[in-house]
Amino acid sequence: MRAAAIDRFGGPEVLKIHTLPVPSLDHGEVLIALDTAGVGIWDAEMRAGGGRKDFPLVLGTDGSGVIAAMGAEVRRFKIAEAVYSYSYDNPKGGFYAEYVAVDAHKVAPIPRGLDIHHAGAIPTTGLTAIQGLDDALQIKEDESLIIHGGSGGVGTLAIQFAKLRGARVFATASGEDGVALVRRLGADSAVDGHHGDIEAAARSFAPDGFPAMLALTGGDALERCLALVRSGGRVAYPNGVEPALRRRPGIRIIPYDAVPGVREFEHLGLAIEALKKLQVPIAAAFDLGDAAKAHERLEQGHVLGKIVLRIK
Repeated sequence: MRAAAIDRFGGPEVLKIHTLPVPSLDHGEVLIALDTAGVGIWDAEMRAGGGRKDFPLVLGTDGSGVIAAMGAEVRRFKIAEAVYSYSYDNPKGGFYAEYVAVDAHKVAPIPRGLDIHHAGAIPTTGLTAIQGLDDALQIKEDESLIIHGGSGGVGTLAIQFAKLRGARVFATASGEDGVALVRRLGADSAVDGHHGDIEAAARSFAPDGFPAMLALTGGDALERCLALVRSGGRVAYPNGVEPALRRRPGIRIIPYDAVPGVREFEHLGLAIEALKKLQVPIAAAFDLGDAAKAHERLEQGHVLGKIVLRIK
């Protein structure tokens, strides 16, 4: 099979097309013939020197495709069924490939209302968004919520899920085009996190401060947003946001990781289907052979939504 892999750590240029064996299956695994793979900053971190050191290393944590084969113990799927999957640092290689072998518990049928291409963009970001809101923050109807980093891959989904839960959403975004995007996705109020007056806009939206915040990016703007969370409030952030949030008196800081699993994917699927038509902004799409260019685009920043690789 063709796969985008690295033989050493480094910049985007180390990503090359390899011809590798199709992964073999253990009893509890499925083989997915991939259609689309997500490209995330965590992939770039692994490429630059994070994670294990078995080369060649196929990158990619998530994607979508169809079931090509199943291990002897797998009963949940059918051959040719459309699925999506998230498996960080997958033991038998990542999703930048024509095929990937994954533990069946980290795979799920694609929810109704989501096509196979867009499904490949969201397993990591979708689980991160819904678990941040429902599990970490336990967001409530009519609560005012800051989503800091609303125009990124996680944020664009989190806005829609938060509105589904009945929250009032104040989003920070990247640039004027990012602000326009998050408003289209349902944010009640939005401000440019780099150049806008966050404090003035937020005080107008929630004069008594915010009870909850989902922090999806770092930087100086994060500190300004933290100052808007009132005493007794809670702030959730996925591990990997830099710099890591420091403890603050009177505010509960909740770090978390997105967890894939049968129940977790069912929970995500129910939210997607309840929305009827989840919007999945694709910032850019590249062919598998252009994986290095996808990483170059990733490192340019200002990614509104998600970058993907078209595998099929």
